[in-house]
Amino acid sequence: MNIQQLEYIIAVDKYRHFLKASQACYITQATLSGMIKKLEEELNVVLFDRSKHPVVPTDVGKKIVAQAKIALRETNRIKEIVTEDSGDIKGVIKIGIIPSLAPYLLPLFIADFTNTYKDIKVIINEMTTEKIKQKLKEGFIDVAILALPMKDKELIEDTLFFEEFFHYGELNANSCKKKFILPKDINLNKLLLLEEGHCLRDQILNLCELRVKDSKDLRIEYQSGSIETLKLMVDLNLGSTILPELSLLTLDAKQKEKLNSFSAPSPVREIGLVCYSNYVKKNLIKALKKCILDAIPDKVLTKKDICIVPIK
Repeated sequence: MNIQQLEYIIAVDKYRHFLKASQACYITQATLSGMIKKLEEELNVVLFDRSKHPVVPTDVGKKIVAQAKIALRETNRIKEIVTEDSGDIKGVIKIGIIPSLAPYLLPLFIADFTNTYKDIKVIINEMTTEKIKQKLKEGFIDVAILALPMKDKELIEDTLFFEEFFHYGELNANSCKKKFILPKDINLNKLLLLEEGHCLRDQILNLCELRVKDSKDLRIEYQSGSIETLKLMVDLNLGSTILPELSLLTLDAKQKEKLNSFSAPSPVREIGLVCYSNYVKKNLIKALKKCILDAIPDKVLTKKDICIVPIK
């Protein structure tokens, strides 16, 4: 058994096709098939059911592929340890980031980060919090940028900043002239939400003291995976929504007139970096953190009299 064979069975499991897997591994199909066959003979098992299209792993094949992923991840960590020990800031950093943060935070720092550290390759994936948690543990990503807390003992959290929430759109008739509002001033029947699976949705439900069953009774039941789409719906006078602070950077002067701040303590979400507990790429992640903090507007970094809105 060797590392190449483990890479090949993982590729077949991913593509469910021997030719596509061989192309992804830059070898001939015959070579890939032969190496996998040797591994099956050594282990005295059949890893893949070749009679099915697409190819599927057998029951024992699923277990071996899962273990192969762990073995490869740990093998790759040996090279990462050597790079880390040298003090060099180079290599690959795989970042996961939640969709409600990505369009607003990434443009602030990513260009400076890649220009400053030219020996770093950056791979970014947008995904929900639950997906991020899974991918961190699988080693698919090295670090995540998302709302805290995760409340998972296998993950290490590092707070970056606190992002304030603002109401966007029309309020109840008797509240429209208020400078600072309370959740009760919001017309909940016209509140637009992100779709289920987004942590921001859960925080808005908590902020507005809505239960999930209440949210299903909203007069306009429109759920989106995009904050920008919610903004457009509000601009069409089809409701209101709650926006996180960095998303305000894209608003024009007319749109900013539709904003309302909440009364103190200001509701915020805690944004931070999260890594798996035995992560290695400390130098890369430290450089990433510095670049993010350097790019964040000062008013976001100097929050006082705040209340962190829970995710769950």
